[in-house]
Amino acid sequence: MNRVRLLVLNAALGPLDYRVPEGTRVMPGQVVIAPLGPRQVTGIAWEEEHLPSERVPDAKLRPILEILPVPPLNAALRRLIEWTADYYCAPLASVARMALSSGGALKGPATTTEYRLSGGLPERMTAQREAAMEALEGEQATIRELSGIAGVSEGVLRGLVNQGVLEPVEVDIDRPYPAADPAFAEPDLSPDQQAVADRLVKAVEAREFAPFLLDGVTGSGKTETYFEPVAAALQAGRQVLVLLPEIALTEAFLKRFEDRFGVPPVLWHSSLKSTERRRAWRAIANGPARGGAQVVVGARSALFLPYANLGLIVVDEAHEVSFKQDDGVRYNARDVAVMRAHFERIPVVLASATPAIESLQMAQSGTYERLELASRYGGAELPEIRTVDLTEYKPGHGAWLAEPLVEAMEERLERGEQVLLFLNRRGYAPLTLCRNCGYRFQCPNCSAWLVEHRFSARLACHHCGHEVPSPDTCPECGEPDCLVACGPGVERIADEVAERFPEARTVVATSDTLSSPGRAAEFVALVESGLVDVIVGTQLVTKGFHFPELTLVGVIDADLGLEGGDLRAAERTFQQIAQVAGRAGRGSKPGKVLLQTRHPKAPVIAALASGERDAFYETETEMRRDAGAPPFGRWAAIIISSEDEAEAREAARKLGDTRPNLPDMSIFGPAPAPLALLRGRYRYRLLVSAKRSVDLQGAIRRWLGGINHPNGVRVGIDIDPYSFV
Repeated sequence: MNRVRLLVLNAALGPLDYRVPEGTRVMPGQVVIAPLGPRQVTGIAWEEEHLPSERVPDAKLRPILEILPVPPLNAALRRLIEWTADYYCAPLASVARMALSSGGALKGPATTTEYRLSGGLPERMTAQREAAMEALEGEQATIRELSGIAGVSEGVLRGLVNQGVLEPVEVDIDRPYPAADPAFAEPDLSPDQQAVADRLVKAVEAREFAPFLLDGVTGSGKTETYFEPVAAALQAGRQVLVLLPEIALTEAFLKRFEDRFGVPPVLWHSSLKSTERRRAWRAIANGPARGGAQVVVGARSALFLPYANLGLIVVDEAHEVSFKQDDGVRYNARDVAVMRAHFERIPVVLASATPAIESLQMAQSGTYERLELASRYGGAELPEIRTVDLTEYKPGHGAWLAEPLVEAMEERLERGEQVLLFLNRRGYAPLTLCRNCGYRFQCPNCSAWLVEHRFSARLACHHCGHEVPSPDTCPECGEPDCLVACGPGVERIADEVAERFPEARTVVATSDTLSSPGRAAEFVALVESGLVDVIVGTQLVTKGFHFPELTLVGVIDADLGLEGGDLRAAERTFQQIAQVAGRAGRGSKPGKVLLQTRHPKAPVIAALASGERDAFYETETEMRRDAGAPPFGRWAAIIISSEDEAEAREAARKLGDTRPNLPDMSIFGPAPAPLALLRGRYRYRLLVSAKRSVDLQGAIRRWLGGINHPNGVRVGIDIDPYSFV
């Protein structure tokens, strides 16, 4: 009898066996619908040898109901799903779900009805309708999606449909994307760029696994260089995946891509509408041979899409922490990208001006091939970097800009040049308290202070999203006009700039203000057209942007990232400041960077000021080696949480009491997490440290698998953790 084993998309169920109806054939990787009790479930046909389970007698098997009209997941993707689940101690079904991340795409070809403004007016105009119509100008989407854009109920919009204000448009969801032309605008590369590009093109043509570390200083033209192997893959009829760490970076990248290849790439990120996700998913699965997607640019989740004929992977800004997912399946997209390239037998390029120590170590050991671009393109020079000692140059009361930075700003603004002020702290102030009774505004769901956002007149938690309107009086003592903002955020810096330079046109660039690709595009257009004098931004502006008239970068608090006990604090600080410094002087005019610091002799600050990158990395690497820390040892975090504090504490104690006693492996904790309360759940952590020779994942599975916890307790495993909160 013909039977099939399914990986169903429910982590609690495990593998299930089904009968294949006579006359039907199911291949590994095909997506099917099968019965489960009175319900129907989606499953992926899997090889039995890769998905062991107790074999069910033939007589008990129920038949599958339907084979869905999508190409099967290929063997390379199935092996990647298995590897990711095994390495990160995640349920196989949870990883597989990421490959089938557009439910609508599984249903076959279809059209949908979207709506747009017709130009008409309603019989009776209300404030709500007027605001909705203003928000929907130029938009076309489903009623549900337009409701989210306009911030009104679906009922309000259906009323506008009935009155002809919104008109229906029938849309072919699966219409093809325009084809990219690899010869559209071939670039003029420098000799160094050409040598690197030739090596990468050769690797694409060889169709073999080859991991590269593209290590180029900021402004060296890494993007234009790796566009050449992209062109080679297109000429060979193969697909390319480019991973970017932030959605806000996509607009700048899209413009550069379209300038080179004549059309934009296919996008994949969380802000896509459901119809856009469906269209992209099906185009990716169909591949170029069937008129599908050629180049996909996306966030980390794009890594698990079912590419039909992948020929190259590029991870841009590969050092970025945002490539590590901190909930659900806790994977690092940089490392999983290398494994996908391994299973697909294709090259992978990790591009960065400030590579992670792990990547540099892989290059030093010969596992990765290192390609260097040591100078800026077109003769531009790297900026001069100086420190401003805040113990010597103290800003005035209520001020945060030291005099040397203010003077440098005056000089640049008088010359019509642009300035970037960097502070990696959103909002106006990180803490608000009452000067009368000392009350502090704290999140009710997290162990965190509420951050004041004056632009939107709200207090917000940056961990769970809880918001309250900014009050006029203290909620504890009732005193009016007594609330004090403590410390600076970017909004407060922008206020100071407005006071000191009232004529300067200032814009704040954060994840709040650049929350969509459209807003990011508007920001880039304003800066490039010279309509912005001063940018005040967070880490979003540290990478990817090329503004030739930007000649001065001021780092408001260079020591901020060094706070706390994070293993990678110095490395992250170096990367972040080096990246933001790289925004200065990218054109013909020289750039300058001023680092405001209270610790100018701290190793990371001194290395930045002296430009001794290699010496800093060598020192950090040796410290990791001595500590047995990654990449020379293995770390894992165990996070126990519950809505009941006593239950979480008891579960953590039980885990601690049953810890394995193995050679070359140490387990620290349990201890309350630095964020002991997060999204309404009390949290405890244990840290596992092991030598690389230890089967870390196996030891953790055996340890945790033998313990039963109450239903309210969650136990999370984070292999190679980046977050220590």
